Amino acid sequence: MSTVKQSIQEGGPLEQWRTRRGKEEMIEAAEQLPEMAPPPPPPEPMKVHFLTGSDHWYQSLFCFLSLQRFCDDRIIPVLYSDGSLSESYREKFQRVVPWAEIQTIDDIKDRLNDALPKSQYSLLREWRHIQPLTRKITDLHAGEEGWKLLLDSDMLFFRKPQFLIDYLRQPESPCYMVDIDTHYGYSPQLRYRLVDSPIPEAVNIGIFGLKSDEVDFDQLQKWLQIMVKEEGSSYNITQGLSSLIFAGRDCEVAPPGEYVVLPSLEEGKSPSATLHHYVAESKRAYFQHGWRHIQKQAAHAD
Repeated sequence: MSTVKQSIQEGGPLEQWRTRRGKEEMIEAAEQLPEMAPPPPPPEPMKVHFLTGSDHWYQSLFCFLSLQRFCDDRIIPVLYSDGSLSESYREKFQRVVPWAEIQTIDDIKDRLNDALPKSQYSLLREWRHIQPLTRKITDLHAGEEGWKLLLDSDMLFFRKPQFLIDYLRQPESPCYMVDIDTHYGYSPQLRYRLVDSPIPEAVNIGIFGLKSDEVDFDQLQKWLQIMVKEEGSSYNITQGLSSLIFAGRDCEVAPPGEYVVLPSLEEGKSPSATLHHYVAESKRAYFQHGWRHIQKQAAHAD
């Protein structure tokens, strides 16, 4: 994106200041949110997973609050540290949601050392640092079992997400949301040479459901090696790898009209969708308007 185009999308200096100030106010508001009363637990635990840290804990918190308020049963947020989720940030989150579970970076490294030893998976382990978004796969699923639903922190719910609640109650297949376009970082020719099955288009893994014990890390490392060797590194490599995991599989897909990637500024001011995923320039709508709707609802509930 050109500097001129980005400036137009983010607004002029005053609008950019409002966005920065909105972010500061969101952090301040997160630190003052009241403690939630725990809803009753369902017969089977329902969990959502966040990869988060010092720069995103407050976004994870607002995302979770906006989801939990639409579900009568308790949902357990599981936080996976990106390496920066220190005790003080864990305490900030658990002050509001005491039933939150934490995977510290030491917990994750111990599990990775057992399930993905560096001697055998050196490339995957290296790419955890080159592109930390690959941790959506490695850190959540290596050495684990069962279904996990990961949510990106920069999302908010404004209507009851019945699709997602039903999925949490009984996951049976992988799950994702629909992007505004296909952003995989690698050519279709290369991707289709790596798999024999149809690859879904426009996968966005802001919503990302997988069964841990079905992730083939040997295959994942082979794909990664070929992709990097032939076409270099890409910011969207995790989304590209995920599309290969989904290839040929029946997946649950969040309805795109309800689960919106890159909401407009007007949609941010007056949400009509079930969920917003605030990527790229829609951070303006997020920090200026989106989170404030959730703050008002939390204050009203209190």
